[in-house]
Amino acid sequence: MKAYSHRLKEERIFQSMSRKGNCLDNSVMENFFGLLKQEIYYGVVYYSYEELKSKIERFIKYYNEKRIKEKLRWMSPVQYRLHILAT
Repeated sequence: MKAYSHRLKEERIFQSMSRKGNCLDNSVMENFFGLLKQEIYYGVVYYSYEELKSKIERFIKYYNEKRIKEKLRWMSPVQYRLHILAT
């Protein structure tokens, strides 16, 4: 474990660690990965790493640039950030 932590520090990667039994800091990513698997993974067979990688990249682009959310005033995350910066 020390080697892992040391390598993270070398690469300037900061571990997100909450108190034991507190998973709140993981909920956003857990939700994202749940949606990712539901939308592009379950029930689909990928025959190459490149095919899967391409699908994941397209999903991330959709998730950030096209997908609208009521919570973001019916804008995509990118549109919302640009709107906030412009005001």
